[in-house]
Amino acid sequence: MDHRHFLIYKPYKMLSQFMTNDRHQKNKNFLGDLYDFPTESMAVGRLDETSEGLLMITTDGQLSNIINKRGKVEKEYYAQVDGTITPEAVEKMITGMEISINGSNYLTKECQARILDHQPFLPKTRQRVRDDRHGPTSWVSVTLKEGKFRQVRKMCAAVGFPVLRLARVRIGDFTIDDLKGEKVVEITELITTE
Repeated sequence: MDHRHFLIYKPYKMLSQFMTNDRHQKNKNFLGDLYDFPTESMAVGRLDETSEGLLMITTDGQLSNIINKRGKVEKEYYAQVDGTITPEAVEKMITGMEISINGSNYLTKECQARILDHQPFLPKTRQRVRDDRHGPTSWVSVTLKEGKFRQVRKMCAAVGFPVLRLARVRIGDFTIDDLKGEKVVEITELITTE
């Protein structure tokens, strides 16, 4: 079987799935609303409903497993946080820190993080983000090889800078620039894990 692979920009308030049996989520937006994907398609990893950004869709379950489970593929996020984030806070994120995952304490692995000195270019969002009249905000880049549930949000909150807007901008070598302004792009080259 020839597998197909896509890059998409998942918008704010869309679930990273194609359907649900949960009657409370019937009126939500799903990935299939963006494009007519092949029936066997699955999201490689997820972004929570209130996050946006780069997501890979594939018909190849093995590729999904390689990217998600082996911890070799970097995923970079841009987070707009409440307040002016400090170098000390970023250093805590870099060296690993304790956060709560499913009610248990979890020590994050070392990661890359840096303060962005300007607002990054991201597609327009439907999300309402407060402006600087209500206090300063700042941007930080966080690059992980793991991806626990809401990890970037939890890390930023744990160092005192809650996330206002969160977008994944890179998976391995693929970036949102590869979308060339489109919401969905079919790709033939895949992520290398070496």
